[in-house]
Amino acid sequence: MPHEVSFIVPLLVMLPLVAAGLTLVAANRITVQRAISTTVMTVCLAGSGVLLWAADTRGPQVVPTAGWVPYEGLVLVVDRLSALMLIVGFTVILGVLLYSNGEGRAAFDHEQGGESPLPVFHPSLMVLAAGVATTFVSGDLFHIYVGFEVLLGASFVLLTLGGTASRVRAGVTYAFVSLLSSTIFLLSVALIYTATGTVNLAQLADRMADLPQGTQILLQAMLLVGFAVKAAVFPMSSWLPDSYPTAPAPVTAVFAGLLTKVGVYAMIRTQTLVFPGDVMQDLLLWAALLTMVVGILGAVAQTEMKRMISFTLVSHIGYMLFGLAIGTAAGVGAAIFYVIHHIIVQATLFLVTGMVQRRTGVSTLDRLGGLIRTAPWIAVLWFVPAMNLAGIPPFSGFIGKVGLMEAAAEVGTPMMWLMIVASVVTSVLTLYAIAKTWAKSFWGAEAKEPGMGQRREHIGAGLFVPAGAMVLVSVALTVFAGPLYAVSERAGQDLVDREPYTDAVADVARDVAQHYPEPAGGDH
Repeated sequence: MPHEVSFIVPLLVMLPLVAAGLTLVAANRITVQRAISTTVMTVCLAGSGVLLWAADTRGPQVVPTAGWVPYEGLVLVVDRLSALMLIVGFTVILGVLLYSNGEGRAAFDHEQGGESPLPVFHPSLMVLAAGVATTFVSGDLFHIYVGFEVLLGASFVLLTLGGTASRVRAGVTYAFVSLLSSTIFLLSVALIYTATGTVNLAQLADRMADLPQGTQILLQAMLLVGFAVKAAVFPMSSWLPDSYPTAPAPVTAVFAGLLTKVGVYAMIRTQTLVFPGDVMQDLLLWAALLTMVVGILGAVAQTEMKRMISFTLVSHIGYMLFGLAIGTAAGVGAAIFYVIHHIIVQATLFLVTGMVQRRTGVSTLDRLGGLIRTAPWIAVLWFVPAMNLAGIPPFSGFIGKVGLMEAAAEVGTPMMWLMIVASVVTSVLTLYAIAKTWAKSFWGAEAKEPGMGQRREHIGAGLFVPAGAMVLVSVALTVFAGPLYAVSERAGQDLVDREPYTDAVADVARDVAQHYPEPAGGDH
């Protein structure tokens, strides 16, 4: 039967959904909403930590639902990768919650000066958390699709909070792109079920190899396209820089830090478990290279802080795809570490950028200046994750990039060496984009002509404390890089080996079959 801590797995989906309902009922009592959301996210974060310990020491935690044998019904699986993603996901959502509590209503309605639907923020964020958790713990493709759709609904609400024209326009674009991606994904799931008779990931790991190679390549390519749109992989990334910067800072932090990585997670999970081998390696490597280079060139050209960071987000998705394309345990492990690093750092950077905008009223580089003197603590909070993003030693960004390059050098093909060069160039250009932003916004002379709406607003402890805590978490990734990288490497080894995942599901399937009658015609 499942391990004694596996009961936590479904709670990570159920608790946020319950919290969404409770916060919706308490729509007119913002204090109650905050207490419910913060408590539930704290509990989920603690539960994720327990699951990581269990997955790392005892193996994947498998939970069948409603007494069904895992191959016949829904099954929830938490291995090292899932547990790591759950921890970092709930950490970002908790940090954003605390930050939004400090911002209050102003973050959502200052652009239009009216009443914003702030009470909807907490229920929507809890639904989003449930969607994220569903994606990470799902043991079958259709359940992952359900998690994506839950994310889509909540994301559209969050992206359009405040109802301004720019936010609604960005929300429509985001919804269109997401629905297109979901349609491709759902069609892929239908074709995979038709070809194999199952959507269970552990079972697909065995059955996919029996299909003709052409069929395998088609199904693999369709899944990759569906996930690549969600992950903003070039050339399917142009929607992101136009969508994310319009949202309030807490929403942008969740989107930029977490949502694109849900697509990356799905790519890592399916490409290692269902489609092992190097059939798509060259395609993935070229996609990674173009994502890196095109994204960072876009960042260098920007004159607005949030758009610059959004383009670096696109660019650094290429590093994660690079590690997946390497295909070895070392490469996949380095990619997992880089995903964790990037989620925390990117979310933190957007939160602090929100503080800059609230302090000055603008985020355009030409209308900023001298913040190192007028707002030194904000400058410090921005500088630390910015240097981490640029990959300056000894930060976690540098460690992750070195790990990827070492894994590529071990393979040693000409394409791998080209990717190493592209990684170095991208890192240098990232530093250039960050340095340009720092020089104009923080180090340069104070803007003589304040931007429209500039108001010198005081930033209190309600924002400094959660933003500072997220900065400390980003620093902790460097301080504890050794243990974290070791867990990531073990996760990468498990993904490449595949047996730890498939054997855990098979063991639970046998246990359940002994306690419940087998459905007629069941294929286990």
